[in-house]
Amino acid sequence: MAAEAAEGSAELKRGAIVVGIDDSEHSFYALQWILRRFFFGGSNVSPLGADYKLIVIHAKPLPSSVIGIGGPGVADVLPYVELDLKRIATEVIEKARKLCVANLVRDVIFEVAEGDARNILCDAVEKFNADVLVVGSHGYGAIKRAVLGSVSDYCAHHAHCTVMIVKEPKHKH
Repeated sequence: MAAEAAEGSAELKRGAIVVGIDDSEHSFYALQWILRRFFFGGSNVSPLGADYKLIVIHAKPLPSSVIGIGGPGVADVLPYVELDLKRIATEVIEKARKLCVANLVRDVIFEVAEGDARNILCDAVEKFNADVLVVGSHGYGAIKRAVLGSVSDYCAHHAHCTVMIVKEPKHKH
């Protein structure tokens, strides 16, 4: 009984890092950045000494959100859009899996959820009781960000954990 209690309390001390990815170079840069700094050499123990579970989430958009406003012929196109979104999701998760394996990190949860990335990532933070949410920055200017919305900005204001926005340097050393 005491061993079970000790095991349970050790599991409770393990934190979670959720990394949101899409098919952009920016999100894979963020994943690579976190792998190198928090999961160095396959260990899930960060340089700070905390033990973390890694959760990689891809938010697959709804086909209707990709097509936009309906009109004649939309019903005919919808199955093709859905197939394309599934293919992209599979490729994104496979690329993330290969990146984790290349960095010797195998204790990872990969998940695809359908919907708006902002809501998916904030929900994942709650679901996994995450300590940190990591997202890449697309580096949009103010106008493009205002029109398209910013996943990182939304998460920074709504996620119930620390949000780390990893921005790729303009000049790589």
